[in-house]
Amino acid sequence: MSNLVEITNLTKKYEGKLVLEDISFTIPNGRIIGLLGANGAGKTTIMKIITGVMSDYTGKVLIDNHSPGKYTKLITSYLPDKTYLSSWMKVKDTVDLFTDFYNDFDKNKAMELLKLLNIDINQNVTKLSKGTYEKVQLVIVMSRRAKLYVLDEPLGGVDPASRDTIIDTILTNYNEKSSVLLSTQLIQDVERAFDGVIILKNNKILVNDEVDNVRAKFGKSIDEYCREVFKCC
Repeated sequence: MSNLVEITNLTKKYEGKLVLEDISFTIPNGRIIGLLGANGAGKTTIMKIITGVMSDYTGKVLIDNHSPGKYTKLITSYLPDKTYLSSWMKVKDTVDLFTDFYNDFDKNKAMELLKLLNIDINQNVTKLSKGTYEKVQLVIVMSRRAKLYVLDEPLGGVDPASRDTIIDTILTNYNEKSSVLLSTQLIQDVERAFDGVIILKNNKILVNDEVDNVRAKFGKSIDEYCREVFKCC
């Protein structure tokens, strides 16, 4: 199994403060990996580096054997932790925009997912609830036929009743040859989807292993283990 993502000795500082220290891991093709840790652990920083949003770091980062840049952005679909839809748009306008912008965007899939999630495509994005807004963003991201999906807190504003639907949307709409890197604090809701986990603590990787191995080693679910380690996960 080849590696889609290879990160070696990644170190990042903010204004002299160490945020990531000597981080190394790989993500093979066809995997869903949970990127976990307490707030401020560096999860979003790793995602910004992988997606090319942030370039001031030391170490080696490769996505499909390329450093972050024009090519990797074409094969990576990114859901950031901040909202990014333009306020003037209706939901259908966002679909049309992404259809024009990305050659790998599947408009039919997007419309099907919006219908599945009972989202009115004629509604202005500013009129959407926080949860519905985040569902629209996720639909847009998952409707690309990307090699890598990078999802930063996709369940953050979604009500508990909708979380299973969101998780199923992720599970059933990514290409089996693609990979997903997903960061979340709502571990209990999503850990069933993970093949493996990367857990950060004190700027370093604490755990990098298959989910089943972690459960067997510690005799706990991933959620229980993180609660014990971080007290706030």
